[in-house]
Amino acid sequence: MREKIKSTALVLLVICSLVQSYFLIYRLPGSDPVVKTANDYVKTENMGTELEADELLYPSQITVHLGKNRHTVFYPESTFYNLIYSRLKGRQFDGFQRYPVQNINWSEIRGDQVGLELEFGKGVPVELLQKVMQIAKDPLFEGESISRLLIYSTETEDQVRVFFFSSRGDVVYEATKADLTVQDVKQQADFGKDWVSYTMENGYYIPEQPIEMVETTLLTGLFSTEQMQSSLFFDPSITRYIREKDGSEIYTDGRRSLQVRQGRNWINYTDPAAAAVAGESSPGRNALSAVDFVNQHGGWNGKYRLDQNEGASAESQTVIFQQYYGSGQYGAFPIIDQSTFHYGIISLELRHGTITGYERSLIYSIGDGSDKKVVQLEGGEKLRKRLELLSRESVIKRLYPAYLPSLGEEGLKLTPMWVAELQNGATRILPKGGNGR
Repeated sequence: MREKIKSTALVLLVICSLVQSYFLIYRLPGSDPVVKTANDYVKTENMGTELEADELLYPSQITVHLGKNRHTVFYPESTFYNLIYSRLKGRQFDGFQRYPVQNINWSEIRGDQVGLELEFGKGVPVELLQKVMQIAKDPLFEGESISRLLIYSTETEDQVRVFFFSSRGDVVYEATKADLTVQDVKQQADFGKDWVSYTMENGYYIPEQPIEMVETTLLTGLFSTEQMQSSLFFDPSITRYIREKDGSEIYTDGRRSLQVRQGRNWINYTDPAAAAVAGESSPGRNALSAVDFVNQHGGWNGKYRLDQNEGASAESQTVIFQQYYGSGQYGAFPIIDQSTFHYGIISLELRHGTITGYERSLIYSIGDGSDKKVVQLEGGEKLRKRLELLSRESVIKRLYPAYLPSLGEEGLKLTPMWVAELQNGATRILPKGGNGR
C-alpha cells in the first residue's frame, strides 16, 4: 500500500513538472510562445500603425462627366469625392456580361453622356474590390483585375449603364443588374457643375483653370537600423554586418538580408528562401498578405493606396502601395517616388504567396510644419503648351497632380507638380507653374 502511494505521488509530481514546463515555455493560452520557429518574426513596437485592407482600396480619382465634353475631377479625401464614393459603395452590381473593349467608342461616351468614372490605377483584383463595393460573385468576372469603373446614363434611354474595365485592356464587363437609377447618376454628377472645368484631350483631362494644392514641409523622424533588424529577423543578435563600397550596410542571418542605404534612408529586405504558404494563392490573397506583412514589420505612417498589383499570378507578383498627403477642401495627392530620392511607396515582392522582398523608406512624418501655403498649378492654354512639347517624346496616357518630395534641414518638403505618364512607360514631372498665396 505504501509503495502504491509513493508511485502515485511520483506520477503526480512528474505531471505537475510537465505542466509547469509547458507554461514556462508557452506562457498562458493566447499569448506568444517563448520558443519560436525560424519563420517567426519579432514585432517591433512604436513604429507605424496597422491598417485594414479596405482602408487601402479607393480610386485614385473620380471624374464627373457632364456632357458636351465638360468634366471635373475630384481627388481622394475631398468632400464630393467622399460623398460619391460612399454612395457607390452601398449599391449592388450583378449580372455581368463580357465584351471586347474595342466594340464601343468610349471617348465618345465620356464626352457626350452624363456619368461618373472611378480610376483604380494599374488595377485592383475583383476579390479585393468586393471588400469595399457590393459586387456579386460571378465566375465570369472574379479572376479579373479592374482598372476603372464607368457609370453613365443617356438622354434617349431611361437606364444606367455600368462597365468595369479589365486592367489587361482587352475586355470590359457590364453589370446588367445595377442598383442605380438615372436620377442617382444625375444627382451625383451635379456635384461637379460648379467646380473647375476639365476638358478631355487624347484620353486624359486638362483643367481649364488653375487648380489649388497645399504646399508644406513635414516634420520627420527616422526608423533606426536596430528597429528594422528587430522587426525583420528572428534573432538580430546572430546577424552578420557587411559594409559595401557604396556606403550601404547589409545585415544577414545566412538566409535573410537587410540592405540599409543610409544616404537615401531606404531599406531593401530579401528572403529568397521563404517557404511558400500552404493553400491556394491568388493576386487578391497576395495583396492581403502584403498588407499583413507591412502591419507586422514597420506599419503605415500616413495614408496609402494599393496602386500596383503587377505579375498577377500565384507564382510571382509585385505589390506597391502609394503614399498620399492631404485632406479636406483640396483633397489628397500621391507623393512621387524618384530614383534620386526614394520616398512615397512601399513595395513588396511575393512568390507563391510568400513575401520574398520588401522595400520602404526609413523616414516617417510626425506632423505638419508651420509653413503651409496654398499654391496654384497652371491649367488651360499654359498647360497645353507644355504638354504639347512633352507629347513629342511619347504619347501622354495620363496627367495628374502630385507632390514632389525633397528632404532638407527643416523636414520633408512637399511641392505640388503636374505629373504625366507616357505610353513608353516613363513618368515626367512638369516643373511648377503659377503662384502661391
